[in-house]
Amino acid sequence: MDQLPFVFSTKTSWVVARHGSFWAAWYLFQVYLYAFTPSPLLPALGFGARLGLTALESLLFMLPNLFLAYTLLYGVIPRFILPAYYLRALGGVLLLLLLTGGLSAGLSLTVVAALREQYLTQYFGAATVAAHPLPLALQFFLALMAGLRGSITIGGLAAAIKLMKHYYAKQQEAARAELSALKAQLHPHFLFNTLNNIYAHAQDTAPVAAELVLGLAGLLRYMLYTASAPRVDLEQEVAMLRAYIDLEKTRYGNHLEVVLHTPTEYQQLRIAPLLLLPFVENCFKHGTSAVLDHPWISIHLSLVGTTLQLKVINGTAGLPAGGSGGIGHATVRRRLELLYPGRHHLVTLAEEELYLVTLTLELDRPAAMVPPAAAPANESTPV
Repeated sequence: MDQLPFVFSTKTSWVVARHGSFWAAWYLFQVYLYAFTPSPLLPALGFGARLGLTALESLLFMLPNLFLAYTLLYGVIPRFILPAYYLRALGGVLLLLLLTGGLSAGLSLTVVAALREQYLTQYFGAATVAAHPLPLALQFFLALMAGLRGSITIGGLAAAIKLMKHYYAKQQEAARAELSALKAQLHPHFLFNTLNNIYAHAQDTAPVAAELVLGLAGLLRYMLYTASAPRVDLEQEVAMLRAYIDLEKTRYGNHLEVVLHTPTEYQQLRIAPLLLLPFVENCFKHGTSAVLDHPWISIHLSLVGTTLQLKVINGTAGLPAGGSGGIGHATVRRRLELLYPGRHHLVTLAEEELYLVTLTLELDRPAAMVPPAAAPANESTPV
């Protein structure tokens, strides 16, 4: 689309040039069309005289044409047709047609009629301009139909161009997204091959670094492949959290105390991927990084039936209330609202020396799941 700025560019200069060319072409078409087909109700005029008259009349009739076209382009199409409100769109189009026809008929019987009479008087004299023989109601009906004919033509043409541009742009966007997806499929292969090479070379000389690379590869594999599904096994999500914590602990060694409490049975429950990670990540980002003496984190994950409860506590080194925040941000809450509407409860508490997050979540129940015991066993282990 960058190669066709006249058609697709949104810059003011291109928009003005595009619309100006469109209406100029339509105006000239109208002028020459009606100059070659004079109305039988008018006295015989030469081509030059007819051309002058139709140039003036067509300029006036551009008003209802502009009204219909732009209300369709910037009113009906974006508000009703593109969001698929077709009944509202039909009602809006019918209303616009009535208004456009009325405007065109009103111009025809008043301003255009007076202009035509004055124009013809200059050629034939006042005595030769006869009064209109048709009843007023019939005049209005004929003027209404004539105005609608031209306005519907140009309005429909403008709407068709608008819709074609929209769907062409959508196709181009889909093509770019598909290309990006193909590129994304290639890049992880290169990344994992490189990590495997680093792991192979580091096994003998730096075994700790080799284990870190192996853990990082597993974490990336989960995020790139497993987490692309709308739901994953809760057990997989917890295993990913363990791998993340192991990588983060390497930065602190024995200076960081982490206690992770997880269920022993997951009952085949499923959860939205990477939903719990931000709560754990927040501990390392805003808690342990600010605690110098004895950083600590407590992560308690429990299941009662299909209800999951996550409680995360971390020290904050005397930060003021809210100083270690981040979890309460609207983005995290918004994701919970979208994925689990009415099925979650999130509470954050910022104290002087600790930060607490409690999340209660009703998980998806498998179709053939046997009702679980009220309080399954849990394990509590330092990691």
